[in-house]
Formats: sequence, structure tokens, C-alpha cells
Amino acid sequence: MVSLAALELGRSAVAGHRWREACERFAQARELLDGGLGAPDLELMALALYLRGHHEAAYTALADAHEQYLAGDDTVGAARTAGWIALELLEADELPQSLNWVARGQRLVERLDDADPDTVGGRVALVPAALAPLFVGDMEDATQRFEAIGAVADRSGDHELAAFAALGRGKCLTTIGRFAEGYESLDRAMVAVHANEVSPIMACILFRVALDVGHEGLDLERAQLWTAAFDRWCHEQPDLVAYSGQRHAYRAQLLLLHGNWAEASAAATSAEERLRAGDFTANYVANYQLAEVHRLRGELHRAEEHYRRAAQTGWDPQPGVALLHLAEGEYTLAQSSIRTAIAGADPGARRRLLPTMVEAEIIAGDVAAARRAADELLALNRSAPTPMLAALAGRAEAQVLLAEGDALGALEPVTMATLAWSALDAPYEVARCGVLTGRILRELDQADAATAEFESARAVCLDLGAGSLLAELTTLTGRRSTGTLTAREMEVLRLVSTGLTNRGIADRLTLSEKTVARHLSNIFGKLGLSSRAAATAYAYEHGLI
Repeated sequence: MVSLAALELGRSAVAGHRWREACERFAQARELLDGGLGAPDLELMALALYLRGHHEAAYTALADAHEQYLAGDDTVGAARTAGWIALELLEADELPQSLNWVARGQRLVERLDDADPDTVGGRVALVPAALAPLFVGDMEDATQRFEAIGAVADRSGDHELAAFAALGRGKCLTTIGRFAEGYESLDRAMVAVHANEVSPIMACILFRVALDVGHEGLDLERAQLWTAAFDRWCHEQPDLVAYSGQRHAYRAQLLLLHGNWAEASAAATSAEERLRAGDFTANYVANYQLAEVHRLRGELHRAEEHYRRAAQTGWDPQPGVALLHLAEGEYTLAQSSIRTAIAGADPGARRRLLPTMVEAEIIAGDVAAARRAADELLALNRSAPTPMLAALAGRAEAQVLLAEGDALGALEPVTMATLAWSALDAPYEVARCGVLTGRILRELDQADAATAEFESARAVCLDLGAGSLLAELTTLTGRRSTGTLTAREMEVLRLVSTGLTNRGIADRLTLSEKTVARHLSNIFGKLGLSSRAAATAYAYEHGLI
């Protein structure tokens, strides 16, 4: 009786999205029942384990369910579990094993007596058949298969299958550059999530893919809408571990854009914490966003470490790495890395990489290559415009015109880019345009106007703690005043800029934490700063590091 009660409680917990309780109850029932759990309950247990971040245990439970279905000649159940295993392995970046399960699922489908795709068994068969070409990059074949799945889903009324079809089609179309159609398809998939028509794992996958496409495709409106929806969805399930790190990482990206850098840092740190807690899906995005926070602040060594960790996942952390090389003065390396990244990039990824390519090529001295990249960016914006892409294209055009010697011609596109970034509430990007405008005005012998642009950008950078851009401004203006700081305060400021805590600084200087806190308070007061990030930026601006 106790075992049956635990089993019912486990099923109830899954229905209520109480994943921790579900794991505990199913584990209890599995231990007490003589024959263990049946295949359907093993599937539920696997779902709870997966969403709690226990990937290996979830795989084992789902594989056990698969074997039970095979032993009971339930080919549909065996094919379904093979499909879910393939999806879960894909989410864990285990592609070879995932493809093996795709093939197994396809072989099982061939054993079905009823091959009609409108039957349950037939519908299950469609999923692995569509995944295979998507995995290997055959987007044309994959698109056709997802469209066929959508037609079957419409006839059968299978809402989850319809959402899966819309998701796959949207991913394929945006990858090959057909953004309008792709986003329309992703919108339909997200409607299914909001209507609670899909399982929790499918909802997580839908959010992850949609957010990846929205952010990479520079569709800020959708990225913000979908990120907020994902944040709410995760918040309503406090037991959720899998995908919860991605939630924080995507929030960090938007917070950085909108100038909320302290919150962005906290969100990126939360993403890393969820990674350590078991969210294996967050390995790349958590490290990449932490690297971005450190790079923008000028904490280049810490940025390099997190980019390295992101690269270990198998994904190339671009354009961040190229921008890091530029900040380090490694111009040839930046040029080489962004060229390598963009050579193998699909049309969707090129939109995100081209602005950095323009910058790297100009600094490395290949203005002709920068012109080609800027022209491609402008063409992409004409074919599938977004406000963010227009802002990036405008700034790139101004950068190239200035490099080509047409400072007067560069004024109009940089002005338009500044207005576009302002409308997007992106203060750091406005400051970057201000630095570019200052350089243009200086070339036009408008020294006072150039200085005003530099000072305006400097104020924004100090407020944000944008150490890397402040270092560039310092080089442009030669401004290196340290005010009235004492020698000890200078030491503390330098150590703060390395990211050390008060305890770490105290240990380094053989002081008490209380004394370090007093020095830090004096530094803030003398320099008119309000945060450690701003102090770090000040240190970079004034050449103290």
C-alpha cells in the first residue's frame, strides 16, 4: 500500500510540476515495488529527473522504459522513448549518441504494421525522421519534413506535434536566412506553450530554440518578449533546474544591452550557479555571458577564462573572443578569429558576426574587407530589417566611411545609428557611437564638438563601469588624472579592479577588512563613484592597470 501511495503521489507531483517531490516519490515507489516501475511511470520519473538536472539518471530511466516497451512488443512506446532519448541527448550536446537513437527509432517505425502517419505510431515515426537532416545541416530536407509533420498534426489535432513542427520549421528557415517566415513559424510554436499544449520538456526546448534564434537574429522585440515569458515560466516552477541557467543568461544579455550592468552581472552569476546545480544546458550561455560582462568592464583575464570554458562545449564563443582580442591589442588575432568564425557561419549567424568583422578588419588595416562586410550587413538589413540590425549596420557604415577617408559622409550613418540605439534604450551602444562621432568630428577639425562627444561617452562609461571603452577613450584623449588619492588608496583601487573582494584585498595588503572598506569609501567619495564596477572602469581609464 505504501508503494502504491508513493506511486500516486509521484504521478500527482509530475502533474503539478513539483519535480523534486516527483523524483523522491518515484524513487521510493521503485524501491518498494517488487517488479519495479512500469514503463509509463519510468517515463514520468525520467521527465522529473531530467528537469531536476539529473541527466544520466533520466537517461537510465528512459532507457529502462524503452526496454520494457520492446519486451512487451509495444513498438509505438519503444519508438516514442527512442525519440525522447534522442532529443534529450541532443540537448546535452551528445550528438553521436543522439543520432544512434534517431536511427533506432527509425528502425522501430519500420516494424509498425500500420504505416499511416495519421496514427499514433505513424506520428511518433515522423519526429526522428525530421531530426536526422536537421542534425547534419541539411536544412532543405529538414524544412520539408517539418512541413509534412505540421500537415499531419493539423489533420490529427496533435498540438504538441504541431508545435514541434513549427519550431523545427522556424529554426530551419531562420538558419538559411528566411527570417520573416521563420519567425512567423516560431510565433506559432510559442502560442502552443502559452496555451499549455505541450509537455514541460518540449516547452523548455521551444523556449531555448526560440530565444537562441531571437537573440542571434537581432530581433530585440521577440527576444525581450520570449525572455520575459521564459522567466515567468521558470519562476512558476521553483524545483526546475534544467534550462533555468539559460533563463538567467538570456536575461543577462538584455540587461547588459539596456545598461543594467549590476543586474546583468548578478543574472550571469546566477546562470553559472544553475550550471553548477545541474543545468547542463547552460554550459555555453552561462560562461559566454559572464565573459561578456567581464570584457565590457575591462576585466580581460577573467573574460578570457570564461570564453575558454564556453569554447570547451564545442561552440565557438564569437564575436566575444574577437572583441576580447581587440581590447587586448591583438589585432591580427582578432581579424583571424572572426574570419574563421564567419567563413562557416549560416546566414542567421552572419548578422551577429559581421559588425565585429567590420571593426576587426579596419583595425587590422584591411579596409576593403571591412567594406565588403559592411555592404553585406546593409544588404541583410534591407532584406530582413530589425531596429537592432539597422543600428549595427549604420555604425558599421560610418566606421568604414571614416576608414576610407570620408569623414563627412560618415556623419549621417553614425547619427542615424545613435538615434536607433537611443530608441532601443542601449546606453553603452550610444556611448560607442559617441566615441565614433568624436573621432569623425576631430577629423573634420571640430575639436570642441569632438571633445563634447568624448566627455558624454565618458560619463556613460563611468556610470556603467565600462572599462574597455574607457581605455579606448583614454587613448584618444590622453586623459590620465588620479585626483587626490593617497598611495594606499591607489593600491586598493588597483586591487578592486582585478575583481578581488574586500577580504582578498585585506589579505593581499595585510589589512583588516574594515580598513579596506574605509579606503574604498574614501575612493568612492573622492572620485564621485558609486560602485566597484565604476571604480574598475576608472582604473582602466586612468592607466592604473
